[in-house]
Amino acid sequence: MTFVSILLALIAEQFRALGRNNPIHDIVRVLGERAEHAFDTGRRRDAALAWLTVVLPLTLAAVIVHYLLASISVALTLAWNVLLLYLTLGFRQFSHYFTDIHEALNRDDVLTARTLLAEWTGLETIEMPVSEIVRHTLEAAIVAVHRHVFGVFFWFLVPIGPGGVILYRVAEYLGRQWNLPSNERSPALGRFAAQAFYVLDWVPSRLTAIGFAIVGNFEDAVYAWRNHARKWNDAVNGILLASGGGALGVRLGTPLPEVDSSVVLRTSLAGVDYAPGMEDTDPDPVPPEFGMEPGVRTLQSAVGLVWRAVVLWMLLLAMLSLALWVG
Repeated sequence: MTFVSILLALIAEQFRALGRNNPIHDIVRVLGERAEHAFDTGRRRDAALAWLTVVLPLTLAAVIVHYLLASISVALTLAWNVLLLYLTLGFRQFSHYFTDIHEALNRDDVLTARTLLAEWTGLETIEMPVSEIVRHTLEAAIVAVHRHVFGVFFWFLVPIGPGGVILYRVAEYLGRQWNLPSNERSPALGRFAAQAFYVLDWVPSRLTAIGFAIVGNFEDAVYAWRNHARKWNDAVNGILLASGGGALGVRLGTPLPEVDSSVVLRTSLAGVDYAPGMEDTDPDPVPPEFGMEPGVRTLQSAVGLVWRAVVLWMLLLAMLSLALWVG
């Protein structure tokens, strides 16, 4: 049933995608705002309470309805699973931005590409060069496809099933929303939401990175994961972007410092100086760069990478479902 539920949800989403501004999103937004106003005192304990008052009722409701329907009919259970997956899978919620930016760059309409990227990510794109537009588009797409697709796949497989996808997507929303700049929200609320989502996303993010490596350039993906994931302040995004860029054979993120033989570098993570000739003594030298700068053609390669990863996940789910059915 797991494989069939995901397959039907993906098909339904391809025919009619759920808009970003929908009643379900509005319900979660209202609950988040009420919890924020009711419990945000600046203390971690109250931040945890605020998070639980949003996440727990929605997750429990999904689980209870699932088991009630399971006691009545398999068909009703399947319909419920497909509905929740349709509401939480967001493949088409961001893909139109990616497609429109790609098409704009193909026809050399840089102004439109900048406008679309700013609308999608909120970045300042005025006078942004094409190479940076491509890089930010790839980074946004890789993170989005994980959180809207592969992360949902993983949490649908856990024992709580439909409740897992609700838990994951609501936690992702709170981790993002409560960390937006605001003078009315304490930092404790955003910190707890981000930490909670980090825990929930620890395993799925690494499975997504492994999937990118398998269906893409394996050696570069693993190398980038091991050596360049620390370019990003967000550890999870660092793994996703490093492995995704490596799988595509391109460099993503802020480039590491470029030096010649007379320059000494300071690595912020290791806290030690590095210069050529120090390889035997430096415990954490700056690793060399890899791959090429992303270009417009890389966007098409990214589409292929994502679809191959989706096919890989679906094949694994099909084999798992078949093994459970035979067993």
